[in-house]
Amino acid sequence: MQRKLFSLALPALFATAVIVSCQKEKPITNQSSEVTTTKDGNRYVLDTLNSRVEWKGYKVFKSENTSHFGTITFESGDVTVKDGKLESGKFVADMNSLTSVDLKEDNEQLSKLNGHLKSGDFFETERFPTASYEITKVTPSAEGDYNTHLDGNLTIKGISKPVQFKANISVNDGVVSIATEPKDIMREEFGVKFQSPAENGVIKDEVSLQINVKALEKK
Repeated sequence: MQRKLFSLALPALFATAVIVSCQKEKPITNQSSEVTTTKDGNRYVLDTLNSRVEWKGYKVFKSENTSHFGTITFESGDVTVKDGKLESGKFVADMNSLTSVDLKEDNEQLSKLNGHLKSGDFFETERFPTASYEITKVTPSAEGDYNTHLDGNLTIKGISKPVQFKANISVNDGVVSIATEPKDIMREEFGVKFQSPAENGVIKDEVSLQINVKALEKK
């Protein structure tokens, strides 16, 4: 299973029912200057049916590594585009939508894992029903497989930390597409510190997240 991911994951942890491929498109060209986010521009509203966070988390046993992976859907979001370039954006994820994909054929285990991930041991979704990522800086890139660097603040369980994603961004025909690279975050930095007994395998601190969003121009 390829690492993909949002993944706002785990092992039990935090990425997709059908893990969505990060498209290697580089439609943004001839951009050499850094763009600082602004609200001045055209507003695009998140297409929540075609946007998601993908997550993957890992558990380490003495003899092998195992993982769980899944998705989180978005509750809302928007981006601002000026002169055909992404300027700013914020995406709000519905943490109660968090689900595992690898266990989708086993309803009993799926329900057990999802319940545990939403409990106080992990994401405590009753108290913290949303997570978010707010873009604070957009920097075009001419190197590698991604055409943009996104700086922003990731907020999980009420804790905000700066996180940078490499991403492919396109702005075409009234649609903004953003597909980030899989990015490891440290779950303990966001207050997700649960650890299972050693005999059950060690849950790694790293959780892989990937954000895939589409936004439609607000007419």
